Amino acid sequence: MSFLTAQWSNLALINYVIDPKLLENYIPKGTELDFYNNKCYISLVGFMFEDVKLLGIKIPFHVNFEEVNLRFYVKRFENNEWKRGVVFIKEIVPKPALTLVANTIYNEHYKTLPMKHSVIDNQISKDYVYQWKTKNKWNTILVETEMNPMEIEINSEAEFITEHYFGYTKHIKHTFEYEVKHPRWKQVKIVNHQIDVDFKEVYGNEFEFLNNQNPISVLFAQGSKISVEHKKRIKL
Repeated sequence: MSFLTAQWSNLALINYVIDPKLLENYIPKGTELDFYNNKCYISLVGFMFEDVKLLGIKIPFHVNFEEVNLRFYVKRFENNEWKRGVVFIKEIVPKPALTLVANTIYNEHYKTLPMKHSVIDNQISKDYVYQWKTKNKWNTILVETEMNPMEIEINSEAEFITEHYFGYTKHIKHTFEYEVKHPRWKQVKIVNHQIDVDFKEVYGNEFEFLNNQNPISVLFAQGSKISVEHKKRIKL
């Protein structure tokens, strides 16, 4: 049985190019940075976590909620093939029990903050908004999309961002790996976006530069049902 099953919906993915040296201290042993067109990416991602079941059981008041995370991309060579994965700088959720479970069992970097979201149908487009509160400031991701989904092209930037199926966490001398299973997603074209985030306050001094950097791209994926498998410690 999977550790967790859920529906990931309405993923807003804001992507920045970053100096690889800034991520050196975050790279789990046994993995290396994964590049797209020789560029190192870091992504701010807002989405809905819905119909959540832990070991097949719904936990009251923890079934549907928002998440916003900052992540980068790595790969690991095993059994003559590359595994493509993500490493999270921080994951923000509105429920303290989620933070406790994720940080304790998966050695992740969850933080609990007040959060809210909205979806506004403009008839010819839709607005998706994710917000989280730090020191009386509401940080905001807003993306406006067209209505019709389309396939994600092979070897495209969107495929690179969405097609990473493993999570890696750094824990002192060890690295943990877990698989995230989901079908290939569809994307929806972005019409407009607004990002109002205090990266220094939320993610620390080393990411303050993102306050003044324009994203290289903004993507939107519809999402799907997913499963998170049990973690394992990889052999180094």
